[in-house]
Amino acid sequence: MNDEQPVVKGHMVVTNDVITYIGEAEPPQHLLEQNVEHINGAKQAFMPGLVNTHGHTPMTLLRGFSDDQNLQVWLSEKMWPMEAKYTAEDTKNGAALAQVEMLLSGTTTFVDMYDRMELVAEITEYSGMRGMLTRGVIGLCSEEEQKQKLQNAISFARDWNGKADGRISTMLAPHAPYTCPPAYIEQFVQAARDYNLPLHTHMSESIAEVEQNVKDYGARPVEHLDRLGFFSCPTLLAHAVHLTDEEIALLAARDVAISHNPISNLKLASGVARLPQLLKAGMRVSLGTDGPASNNNLDLFEEIRFAALLHKGVSYDPTVIPASEALKLGTIYGARSLWKDEQIGSLEAGKKADFIALNIDQAHFYPMTDIVSHLVYSASGKDVLHVWIDGKQLVRNRECLLLDEEKIKFEAEASFKRMISQ
Repeated sequence: MNDEQPVVKGHMVVTNDVITYIGEAEPPQHLLEQNVEHINGAKQAFMPGLVNTHGHTPMTLLRGFSDDQNLQVWLSEKMWPMEAKYTAEDTKNGAALAQVEMLLSGTTTFVDMYDRMELVAEITEYSGMRGMLTRGVIGLCSEEEQKQKLQNAISFARDWNGKADGRISTMLAPHAPYTCPPAYIEQFVQAARDYNLPLHTHMSESIAEVEQNVKDYGARPVEHLDRLGFFSCPTLLAHAVHLTDEEIALLAARDVAISHNPISNLKLASGVARLPQLLKAGMRVSLGTDGPASNNNLDLFEEIRFAALLHKGVSYDPTVIPASEALKLGTIYGARSLWKDEQIGSLEAGKKADFIALNIDQAHFYPMTDIVSHLVYSASGKDVLHVWIDGKQLVRNRECLLLDEEKIKFEAEASFKRMISQ
């Protein structure tokens, strides 16, 4: 399927890492060389790889460790103390586990914000995934430590941007307005300008966060960040749950991208983002799982379905997010939110060969009425059979070809047991 109209039955040709033909008619003969590999896609649905625009992959190690808490308690009393125990090996093990999970559920591109991001990048380079990576920085520390963290974030972004044959790109990421003082955020803005990098941050995730921002700085987070020049750079915001009409208009005017994380926001009782209004304003909006400790999985098919269902429920309007729009949120809209829609996000000639195949010869896909409806309302990541990124097959018959799933699961379990015993 492409951005506008799905090809129900047809052919696709991939040459090296690029799609060179897609259509219902037989492909041109000059594209069909004798040594080409032919794949029979009968009873499978081929679609663009999914794009997860916000997450913290090493937090797979904390999946199920603390549930049913409000955001600030969950962070300050549960997550941060456990994360302080992370070693480099733990970070690596958690990130590897996440990449196995994402690949097996059809995600081909992901955004990651965390510490020790060079380790995540090394795994990404090896796994074949496409990642937009950023060293997340919490600025509640001394000026000397702030300086060190900022330099570390810049060094990572400069060293890894464009690496892994272009599959890795980078951003700068002050964690949030409530964890980074204004002057520190301004330093990130200046660095983003200096090195021509996008910015990523959490914003307006909870009512308490918004109220605290007003108390501390005399402005809601949108106005606060705008005053600091944050939106003068290409910006991806995570969550943006609590926005006024005026804030949506300002963010749209600044061409800010938003990662909508419906399941994490529901689990933490943070609220429901105003997705229909964001789309109506013409904004770049996409889907993210958030970290696996607040979701608790990385199956983007679930986010796609929730995006369609949740907003129907809260608006009392069954037409508000149709299936086709929900599917775009997880594919082409995700690519647009990462400024990569000319490369990925849809199956079109000239784009990168990032695509997945689902087994639709299963009871929950019958009868074969509307494939887009089935992909949104019936499918899950467990239906993914095969995955290709840059034209290279990384998953075959639900088996990762480059990552050792059994070894990674064993090492992740060992990391958690070590941390919990301390």
